[in-house]
Amino acid sequence: MDHHLQVFVAVAKHQNFSRAAEELHMTQSAVSLDIKSLEKRYGVRLFERTNKYVRLTPAGRILEYHAREILAQYDRLERLLDDLKNTAKGPLLVGASYTFGEYLLPRIIAGFTVDYPEVIPSITIHNTKQITELVLMAEIDLGIVEGEVDHPNLVVHPFTTDELVVIVPANSKWRDRTIVEPQELVQENWIIREKGSGTRTYTDRMFSLTGIEPKSIMEFGSSQVIKESVEAGLGISFLSENVIRKELRLGTLQALRMESFPMYRNFSYVTHHSQFHTKTVELFLNYLLSLYTIAE
Repeated sequence: MDHHLQVFVAVAKHQNFSRAAEELHMTQSAVSLDIKSLEKRYGVRLFERTNKYVRLTPAGRILEYHAREILAQYDRLERLLDDLKNTAKGPLLVGASYTFGEYLLPRIIAGFTVDYPEVIPSITIHNTKQITELVLMAEIDLGIVEGEVDHPNLVVHPFTTDELVVIVPANSKWRDRTIVEPQELVQENWIIREKGSGTRTYTDRMFSLTGIEPKSIMEFGSSQVIKESVEAGLGISFLSENVIRKELRLGTLQALRMESFPMYRNFSYVTHHSQFHTKTVELFLNYLLSLYTIAE
């Protein structure tokens, strides 16, 4: 592995030579020498340095982007070669968008590690756009998303469906209803996910296809905050039924379906088209698919 790139990425992450040195168990002067060696190799300055700050130059930002990808590929190579002589063990880097990551993935990971106790899972949760970017950068082994993904360097495998429903407070005017028509929701205040979220993509599509023009919109980056806001009577929302299972059992939220406009979407796992899968990733994907084959 390229030691100079490791040093460079650490300095870029901390924007501080001394903190990078601490992370790498090196002296600050050794870190400085490695950065100077890289700058000499490429003939450009990588950092702007003053007594107050350390910042990446435009050349430094380019190198950081590719250095992270190169180091991730080194790590993946070592893991693939290690797979040839060992059983499944070591890191499993899974990214997931919020709905799947917060409400479904923890139980799946727990079951998988019972069967493979030497695997060390690491879960990253972001919206669909950010998860696909991490897969492209090879910073995670695979992503599980609910949004639509279309990129020439990604392979997308739908493995199950998810239903979205309108959620309202339990004491709303629809408390004795399970079905509504879109026109009944036109004048409501809507609380929706942020742009880049898979759920937001489907919410915008639902508005467009039903002709709903919300009276007002609030955007939040967390389904949990949205649920609590709906419970408090701030408005209504459009979320996966998986997200509100506990609240439905407790009777604090109610799910409504639009009979003339049911909304389903896929959960998909996403991998980089050019990457070999480690044994651990292959076993996890087999486990994931077996769960949903049984469920369906």
